[in-house]
Amino acid sequence: MSDEESPVPEDVLTSAKDQLDDEEISLAENEEILHGLNELTPVYENDQSYFVLGNYDREPIRRLNLVVDRLNRRQDTYAFRMVDIRGEWDNSIQKFCLIADIVTYLVGVAEKEPSDFLVEQGLLVGTTEFFAKSHVLKRQYEDEGHPFGWMQDGVFELFDREGRLYHWQTEEELVDVTEDLP
Repeated sequence: MSDEESPVPEDVLTSAKDQLDDEEISLAENEEILHGLNELTPVYENDQSYFVLGNYDREPIRRLNLVVDRLNRRQDTYAFRMVDIRGEWDNSIQKFCLIADIVTYLVGVAEKEPSDFLVEQGLLVGTTEFFAKSHVLKRQYEDEGHPFGWMQDGVFELFDREGRLYHWQTEEELVDVTEDLP
């Protein structure tokens, strides 16, 4: 598919090409990344898009899927996870940044299990554009004052100050806070 036939707006393709024009990236890798972006056609076909981040372990991914499902029930909305975008991306941070640039909202589902979206949390608060469109759904644990550690607590405080930190304990509460997202 040529750029002229692409459902991705030209300015996004140009921006992606500019970011990818690096001597460390081969032409084949560049083309594969652009093909991956073409898979994001629903982002452009809907009024709102949600890039949902979190833990991909067995139980937590069920909850990520629950959030994606609830968001996709909205009219003119497309929600998805990073694994929903195929392709052999050698650089997952690059993949994250390219996708985060084009979506309406970034939504993190924070649980204390390993394999959480720790790297992405740093990018969310370290990049003004990403932070402005991010929301975090933080799981609360009974009898645990700081289950996430001081670094993540600092990230959560930033979102809380902006009114974009949502607390949940049960899956029913997770559904409720998902409904509170813009």
